[in-house]
Amino acid sequence: MSVPEVVPIAYEPGHRTSTVGRWDGGQFFASVTIAFPEGWTAVADWRKHQRWYAVLHRFDAAGRYLESRIAFTGTTAQREGEAGEAAAALLDEWLDALPGRRYESIAIAPFTVRFEGVLFGLVVEEGHGEGGRDWAELYPDGLGFSAPWDGRYDT
Repeated sequence: MSVPEVVPIAYEPGHRTSTVGRWDGGQFFASVTIAFPEGWTAVADWRKHQRWYAVLHRFDAAGRYLESRIAFTGTTAQREGEAGEAAAALLDEWLDALPGRRYESIAIAPFTVRFEGVLFGLVVEEGHGEGGRDWAELYPDGLGFSAPWDGRYDT
């Protein structure tokens, strides 16, 4: 089954899709996430390369991509939890500034954006091998959406 034009994403309080919803300007997907720059290979000092981000993707009411707000807040090598806490605080500010914000399920079109050597977006992935099927992967969060397209994700 092919990927639909807009991919449903279920709002799940207390889980990784707890900061999705609608606002007066359309829909949003927000998260605190970690990523390594593209092309990075494992090394002993990986904590210096694992980067924390606050991310707010905005879409129109039909789910078409409008823009992303992305901010790097530090690496895992910093004082325990500091970069993640900074990302969460910044994301809270951004979400508080969305007029008419309400958390609920959304449906958005695939999109991509690169920021500081990291891929962000909802990317269509083609199935491979016998019985392979297509899916949409949210990067760098690692959430996969697939048939029956009910908004639930796999990690």
